[in-house]
Amino acid sequence: MENIFDVLKDRGFVKQFTHEDEIRELLGKEKITFYIGFDPTADSLHVGHFVQLMAMSHLQKAGHRPIFLAGGGTGMVGDPSGRTDMRQMMTPEIIQHNVNCFIDQSKRLIDLSENSGAIIENNANWLLSLNYISFIREIGTHFSVNRMLTAECFKNRMEKGLSFFEFNYMIMQAYDFLELFRRYGCRLQLGGDDQWSNIIAGADLIRRVESEPAYGMTFTLLTTSEGVKMGKTQSGAVWLDPKKTSPFEFYQYWRNVADADVEKCLSLLTFIPMDEVRKLGALEGAEINRAKEILAFEVTKLVHGEEEATKAEEAAKALFGQGALGGSIPSTDLPRSELAEGIDIITLLVTAELIPSRGEGRRLIQQGGVAINDEKITDINTVITLDFFKEDTLMIKKGKKTYHQVKLV
Repeated sequence: MENIFDVLKDRGFVKQFTHEDEIRELLGKEKITFYIGFDPTADSLHVGHFVQLMAMSHLQKAGHRPIFLAGGGTGMVGDPSGRTDMRQMMTPEIIQHNVNCFIDQSKRLIDLSENSGAIIENNANWLLSLNYISFIREIGTHFSVNRMLTAECFKNRMEKGLSFFEFNYMIMQAYDFLELFRRYGCRLQLGGDDQWSNIIAGADLIRRVESEPAYGMTFTLLTTSEGVKMGKTQSGAVWLDPKKTSPFEFYQYWRNVADADVEKCLSLLTFIPMDEVRKLGALEGAEINRAKEILAFEVTKLVHGEEEATKAEEAAKALFGQGALGGSIPSTDLPRSELAEGIDIITLLVTAELIPSRGEGRRLIQQGGVAINDEKITDINTVITLDFFKEDTLMIKKGKKTYHQVKLV
């Protein structure tokens, strides 16, 4: 059987590791327990989390035991990694709600059932009950402040100010690894590459405190061929929650990736065999669109299920083929009474949540970025009346790729 470490490297997941040969041997000769932590910073996972969940799934399918660690404790502080300012503090109730959302969404990609052997943990179970003096006596003595300050997650914050509150984060995450080692024999921590400093701190802590080997490995961040982080649209992040990013919008995001990014996305975000991935990624011209359709369908199927993926695919084909529109296209219901005297185009765009402000609406219209029923709108004072509706439906097009239906009720 192929070593799962080689599979992850071949698919482009692996970015850094503490001990390459030891990790490869560990993953090849025995079934190990590994973990990834997810801080509940929102009420939905996003595309950035998706890469880590896919890696987790590959490892689980190879027989290794995953620990899904919810950051109910670390979420009280907030990870300073990649931040230029301090995260907004959340109440315990919001954090718990977000934790529940994360776990529910992850179950589509990882088998977290009781019979699977997988473990769901929450670091609030040990972090919130710590005695501060005992903690810094047992754990804090193993951390060098000078070394911590060289970590990227802290260096980026030194100019604008790093609170002692956030400075504790690395120690807390390292302690998580130690606690999971003690409870479950966990020897491997995984995470995004922005977590490298925190991960090696945890592996080092286990070696110092328990005199046992522990390892860390990070995954590549999902970026475009130009190095820009993927998972963002004009309206914000691409979420895994269908209420925040509809299956149709989700499908369209992957259908519209750049040609140069198709192979990378197929290898990281689907289970399609790499031989086929390379063939699809090598397509050129109009043929690459078929590879994008496969990418969009497979990713949407993993996140939202095959039925929603099929609906999104059919809606996209109907939309661009000028056929009957499917029900998966994002839509807004508008009371017929509001159209009695008409509604100005900018108010309609705001109501449909297609623009963040009226100023953005004016700019978009003036640049030719808005069309109603395929007719470009150039006058910012245009009033939309019942005459614009066909069978009580109106189609707004923003830019080249964003479509939104408005339905009369």
